[in-house]
Amino acid sequence: MEAFFLGLGSKAFHGRNVFKWIHKQGVTDFDAMTDISKRLRGQLPQVAEIAVPKTVFEQPARDGTRKWILELQDGQRIETVSIPDEGRNTICVSSQVGCALDCPFCSTARQGFNRNLSVAEIIGQVWIASRELGAVPSNIVMMGMGEPLANLDAVVTAMNIMQDDLAYMVSKYRVTVSTSGIVPALNRLRELSDVSLAVSLHAPDNGLRDKLVPINRKYPLEALIPACREFVRGDKRRKVTWEYVMLDGVNDSLQHARVLIRLLEGTPSKVNLIPFNPFPGAPYQASPADRVEAFRQRLKRSGLIATTRKTRGDDIDAACGQLVGKVRDRSSRELRQQRPDNLKLGIT
Repeated sequence: MEAFFLGLGSKAFHGRNVFKWIHKQGVTDFDAMTDISKRLRGQLPQVAEIAVPKTVFEQPARDGTRKWILELQDGQRIETVSIPDEGRNTICVSSQVGCALDCPFCSTARQGFNRNLSVAEIIGQVWIASRELGAVPSNIVMMGMGEPLANLDAVVTAMNIMQDDLAYMVSKYRVTVSTSGIVPALNRLRELSDVSLAVSLHAPDNGLRDKLVPINRKYPLEALIPACREFVRGDKRRKVTWEYVMLDGVNDSLQHARVLIRLLEGTPSKVNLIPFNPFPGAPYQASPADRVEAFRQRLKRSGLIATTRKTRGDDIDAACGQLVGKVRDRSSRELRQQRPDNLKLGIT
């Protein structure tokens, strides 16, 4: 922003002022930015625009969870989710349109991969959520559609804006990147950004994880676990959050719990057990609640911090990728119904 305004022949501080207006005040009208000159305010619309993703669908859940479908300038659509909990509000932010990692329990994977999001498209989700909620979210998690570390540079820049004093001022302990385990990018992230780490683990051994998280075939647990341990080294407040979706009869036995305990030995850890949120055509079922609790208790007896994520937003398809797929399908049906017969047949 400073470089942009210097290029206009203005002062660098104008860049900081406009940056603050956009992100801290939520202002997109140059005329409302009263601490820059009237001449500059008149010049800006000729050379720049502040383009916010368009909200095309919003769905609230009974428990307060809210999900937005946002349309980008090229017509692609992404999801952002807000989850309230005991005075806090966490938003899940997307980093890609779709995902290429093909995890079979994930609804987003069914959509395939379209493209990476830009910095503006990532931080635009935080901008919209802050306006809709009336306050900056207390926690921001790069855990929406896509694999954040496959779009590392844009994600790092966006997370820096989330923490910036002129923008959202979210603590480094409350900005979290969630990854399936692209180890070289994880090592680079450690050098570039000071944020918290969550890892989509979902299995305690390579054989099962190869099936559930296919990127494991390239970066197996022998590479992933030491990289995660190194990521949190030197900060006693930090732990790796291991995300573990509970799949009935697949990864939820007490034997799986025992193997998981051995795997995480020596790594500052918190295990977040996630009840599976089924979607149409899903090849798995959710583990029974009593089995999830038995699994959690076994982890706790070993000294691990283990929690079970509350099932949130199940009445609004809150699992990533579910709602955007439904809206896209519905939009396509409506469009087909509106088209004249010659266009249905592809006749020009």
